[in-house]
Amino acid sequence: MDSCKQSVIDKKIEKTIANLKANNMEAYFCRTKEDAALLAESLINSGDTIASGGSVSLVETGIMDLIKKKKYNYLDRAKEGITPEEIEQVYRGAFSADVYFTSANAITENGELYNVDGNGNRVAAIVYGPKSVVVVCGYNKIVRNIKEAEMRVKEIAAPANTVRLNKDTYCAKCGVCLSAKDGESTGLADGCKSEGRICCSYLISGYQRQKNRIKVILVGEELGF
Repeated sequence: MDSCKQSVIDKKIEKTIANLKANNMEAYFCRTKEDAALLAESLINSGDTIASGGSVSLVETGIMDLIKKKKYNYLDRAKEGITPEEIEQVYRGAFSADVYFTSANAITENGELYNVDGNGNRVAAIVYGPKSVVVVCGYNKIVRNIKEAEMRVKEIAAPANTVRLNKDTYCAKCGVCLSAKDGESTGLADGCKSEGRICCSYLISGYQRQKNRIKVILVGEELGF
């Protein structure tokens, strides 16, 4: 990457990390996804019960492969042959997990995490339950404020994820949310009414009472959607 562009990105990362820490979240910077996987491994212990949200970033960093190793008790909602009833048990079991891994849809430079969910299990686990929550994000998910975070979901994250999940939604077909007009949002509740809609529950994580329960690993590479 060009050194001038890298300097601008690094300054955004530094500001974001400082504000995440000010909001009682531990924050780390890793230059590469390989370094991020090594750091993630240092944050878990053999025998830990681990759960995760669906995340392209976790796959791309190799962290998903890491947490599935036999020395951990991974609650796998995607294992072959799993039934809907067993998936529900995994969702509920995540609340008593030692560690929950996820990404975020956006992180503001003010140190806020922005997440949008379909089932609600991921945002619920971020808020309460697991002893430790580890959020892994590429620098491409850093935005200036909540307004930009909202638009990032409507213009990038939701369309890409609905295609990945094979959902029959307006954004999967058109590449942008129905409620995004000329770079503005008409509202959180607006949008398609598809059964496959993944934008149902919205979470902004700001100041945390439980210091360092949420840990954010920012990576100096583009990851996920």
